[in-house]
Amino acid sequence: MLMATGEAGAASRDATIDAWMRDYGGDAPGASVLVLENGKPAFERSYGMAERETGRHATPATQYRLASISKQFTAACVLLLMEDGVLTLDDPVRRWLPTLPASADAVTLRHLLSHTSGLIDYEDLIPDGQTGQVHDADVLRLLAREDRLYFASGSGYRYSNSGYALLALVVERASGKRFAEFLHARVFSPLGMTQTLAREDDGPAVASRAYGYSLVDGQWRRTDQSTTSAVLGDGGIYSSLTDLARWDAAWYDERLLSAASRALAVRPATATTETDVAHYGFGWRLQGRMRWHSGESIGFRNVLLRFPDRHLTVVVLTNRDGPEPYPLARRIAALWGAEP
Repeated sequence: MLMATGEAGAASRDATIDAWMRDYGGDAPGASVLVLENGKPAFERSYGMAERETGRHATPATQYRLASISKQFTAACVLLLMEDGVLTLDDPVRRWLPTLPASADAVTLRHLLSHTSGLIDYEDLIPDGQTGQVHDADVLRLLAREDRLYFASGSGYRYSNSGYALLALVVERASGKRFAEFLHARVFSPLGMTQTLAREDDGPAVASRAYGYSLVDGQWRRTDQSTTSAVLGDGGIYSSLTDLARWDAAWYDERLLSAASRALAVRPATATTETDVAHYGFGWRLQGRMRWHSGESIGFRNVLLRFPDRHLTVVVLTNRDGPEPYPLARRIAALWGAEP
């Protein structure tokens, strides 16, 4: 009887999620959904198209551009180098990036990780009419011309893509490896994440790549790249449900980071006024018992929610410009009784 009840409950949850995902089916840009319970998939399903032009369907192995979910990988790289003794979180960023202006003298790596640096948003510094893509090194060049901050470092919170682009450059300077190479060698390969990479034009192809789309005048149009899509530190990683399950597992033991480093990453570093983000850690938004991050870029909307005390994780990856999947992921989590 207990087995039958459990099977009925699972079937009911599956049917409910399928109903919620109905708009992602058919020949529309798709989505992939994963629920991990006690380290095992309790639900894993994909919907719609990874590439509409060829009729290629989304699968659990489809690689989506993670956008800002990438920040937790960038933060992990910094923590690995801290464990190596190569840097400290209180290093001035100008120790590693001396071309930054004098206004950045007091900015530390800790400030970059927690969005408390006050650095100017590089997106606002890109010249009007620029069509070529910006890279992490270009972010440094743009900021080097701006001898000003939004606020004194450490005195406030402002979500900053600039800070995470600079952190990728710090990883390169401190390790002597390209950021994408360091990620592969120290994060993806050790964890068996064979479907995850920081995408570079001259690097390995994204073999099972989802392409991004936007709804324009009632029609789906491919909108896969923008001028900022080549910046890696703040959002340039592609991954799949299969690999994100491996990433989730690494946050329960010491296969990647020490217990002290993992605790540091999810310790409240600064309070925020953002919805459902009481605090920000290092690459993680923190709301009560929930640790999460969203990722938004042209043609992609994603979210990853973790409830470590319940050993429950929900991932929703989509290759379309809307809707934002965070409310959907929260409803899915609630099917398993998980609330912040």
